[in-house]
Formats: sequence, C-alpha cells, structure tokens
Amino acid sequence: MILLTGFEPFGGESTNPSWLAAEHAAQVLRGRGREAVAVELPCVFGRSADVLEAAIERHRPDIVLCAGQAGGRTSISVERVAINVDDARIPDNAGRRPVDEPVVADGPAAYFSTLPIKACHEAVAAVGVPVEVSQTAGTYVCNHVFYALMHLLADRRGIRGGFVHVPYSTGQAAGHGQPGLAVEAMAAALVVIATTTADTATDVRIAAGAEH
Repeated sequence: MILLTGFEPFGGESTNPSWLAAEHAAQVLRGRGREAVAVELPCVFGRSADVLEAAIERHRPDIVLCAGQAGGRTSISVERVAINVDDARIPDNAGRRPVDEPVVADGPAAYFSTLPIKACHEAVAAVGVPVEVSQTAGTYVCNHVFYALMHLLADRRGIRGGFVHVPYSTGQAAGHGQPGLAVEAMAAALVVIATTTADTATDVRIAAGAEH
C-alpha cells in the first residue's frame, strides 16, 4: 500500500497543487494495479501530524510519500532531511506561529528520508520532469510533517517514507510571476517516486549535493 498526502490551501491560495497532485497520482497508481490512497492534511502545526498518524494507522502502508507546496522553486524537490524545529514566518491555517519550537520534544536533531532519493531523482529526470535533491524542507508545516513522519516510522519497521516539495501550479505561477509546473507533471513525478521506491531496495550512488 502506498499512502500519498498533500496539503490544503494556505497563505491565501485557493488551491494547493500538492494535494491535487497526490490525489491524481493515487488514481494513476490504482489504475496500474498498485494499492494507493491519498489523504489531505491540514496546514496546521500539530494537527497535520495527527491526521498523518491516523492515516498510517488506518491504511497500514508500505510507503508514505508526503508532498507540499514550495512556491518559487522551479523543480520537484526530493527532500533529504527533516529537522526538529518549527519556526514559522507566517501563521498556519489555525493562526499558530511557533518560533524555535521542537517538532518532537527530546527528539533527535534530524532524520533522513528513507526513500531512495537519488534513484528517484534519476527516474523523475528520465520522464522529463525537472527535479532536484533538496537539502532543506524549510521550517514550516511541510518540515513539521516530514519530521513527524520520520519520527513515527522510526518505530515501524518495513515502512519507508519521505517528503517531496512541488512548485506553484502553472495557474498560481501566472498570478505570482514565479516558476510553475503543471499539476499533471507533478502527479507523474509522484507516481515515478512511489514506484521507484517500491522497486528499489538500495539507492544509487550519484552526486546530487549542493554548494550552498
């Protein structure tokens, strides 16, 4: 079972392409004979992690692939690391704005994704969708969910998980004067990442780091 998640709209947006892409990707995966389900998460510190945990308990997935919007980025970003800090530049959808608070009290400083991130990068690039390995998932609700996911999976053997950021959709991009990507391309990337994870036991060793 593959569990995909995306977020509800936030920051004044009317849509969130991470949810649209996750929902579409789950449909494509089911059409290809794979068990898959999509769950929409609230863009709220704390509550988002609770909804994610409930979805994991309900669906018992083998793979959890969470997605979120990173407006201004130009590529699908396969995230490498989640850090144990909430530091919100803007309020979440419940008006909360934590500053320098841990995601999990007394949790480790960081967790690495357990997706085969390099193999996923290569597979997405091969289908013509712009992609990067990202070294930061920020400190907003996306990172909160990413860290909460990896903390949950640390005690659940056999489940792999990670986080992917998507750019603005093409419709959003036009309004912001920023780069954008079609939701269909985002969904295709999520499908490739999910299937690559399912079919890859050991990640490939290629350079995908950053100088800054």
